[in-house]
Amino acid sequence: MVVARQLRLSPPPSVTVSSILYDPTSLSLALMHSDSSFSLYPRISPLSPPPLHSATTTAAAAATVVSPPSSAAAFLRLRRNDTVRVIFLVASPHLAGSSILLRFYMLRTDNQFARVRVICNQSDLEFDERRFGVLVRVNHGVSVKLAASINVFAMYSVSDRKVRVFAVKVMEGDVVKLMKTAVIDCDLPVFSISVDIGFLILGEVNGVRVLPLRPLVKGRVKKSDKPKVQKFSLGNGMMLGSNGSSVLYAKSWKVNGNLEEKIGKHYDNSAKLKPVKMRQSSQEGGVRFVPFKSKDFEDYKSSKVPLEMSIKAISIQFLGHNKFLILDSVGELYLLSLSPHVSGSESVHEMKKLTLTMKVQNLAVFPDDSTSPQTVWVSDGHYTIHAIIVSDTTDSTANENDTKDIEEKIQRSATQVIFTSEKIQEIIPLSANAMLLLGQANNIFAYAIS
Repeated sequence: MVVARQLRLSPPPSVTVSSILYDPTSLSLALMHSDSSFSLYPRISPLSPPPLHSATTTAAAAATVVSPPSSAAAFLRLRRNDTVRVIFLVASPHLAGSSILLRFYMLRTDNQFARVRVICNQSDLEFDERRFGVLVRVNHGVSVKLAASINVFAMYSVSDRKVRVFAVKVMEGDVVKLMKTAVIDCDLPVFSISVDIGFLILGEVNGVRVLPLRPLVKGRVKKSDKPKVQKFSLGNGMMLGSNGSSVLYAKSWKVNGNLEEKIGKHYDNSAKLKPVKMRQSSQEGGVRFVPFKSKDFEDYKSSKVPLEMSIKAISIQFLGHNKFLILDSVGELYLLSLSPHVSGSESVHEMKKLTLTMKVQNLAVFPDDSTSPQTVWVSDGHYTIHAIIVSDTTDSTANENDTKDIEEKIQRSATQVIFTSEKIQEIIPLSANAMLLLGQANNIFAYAIS
């Protein structure tokens, strides 16, 4: 059975909605408008009866406006001990694009988003009191991309051709601390970016580049004449000491858990975190490029295929169980299976193409390690949405002879088809079996299957 409801916000958006973001942790909805402003609505439950009563009654009092211009945004979750705080992170051009302004909106306990003060001690980061945001001395250029997870986010500047990795920590009094931990020089274009389950993934031409996140988050510690004890607990069994050494005391390899800095009873500048610097093409530290097709990748490397005609990874979404779904620029869907990087051994990552009868234009995946099989929403960008079941039959241990059978099982698993009255602009996941659809004329609909 399919349940459908229209989301009604009060007052309704006065500016055209061009994109939507949703954070399932805090039930927060962000609407990006055509003038690049945002409207933030916390505690929105689009499928709660009576018809969206909770959204109608809370949106008028709780809506927070993020002023333009805005070029990219993401929900960032900060975990400290057993507490999770949600931040809406916005990137904007500053001084005609000569630098980037990062604004942090934290969801407070009174269910209101409010801008927070940010502590940053590195030379190219500065908190601007007047704009109440962090100025990053990086050329904004044409556009930037943001991807966030737990305590970590990554930013890619197209013009600057660098990916920067940041760690964020909640301090006392709703203050956060920002630390740049890595800078990746990119000699190849990046079309999408993802940070999740201990990996940074870059969408490139004919495939994706997989980078273990742990070395990028650890950073390097620069000692002063009077060093003090400094430890970074990454919440993953790794402790980094002030001398840069690390000790592994647990088997977990996930890194985007707690990022906590302890310097006695207070923070001290005698030891500063220096970002790791590396090149995109590096093959050290478990970095691997995983192509869609080996032949296409070899053709591109030999310059037989122009960049504008090549296949690009335009969307990367975490599925669960160390798997990602990758959408390319021609509408094909791929399953990426990752293995954890173990020092001194080769990481084994596999890419498999999923056989579908449609060219996918929109993809919505709700990451969930607890359930299998999982529902994935795909759309042709017109008036239909398919609910596809992806199960553990697509296991990375399958051999080449099993690949065809696996693809056929996935093809037969499209269990639901939804026909919409409006052309589909965007779909995003709400839960394991529900998604949100942005149609035309500012209309937003929620669908769930049972």
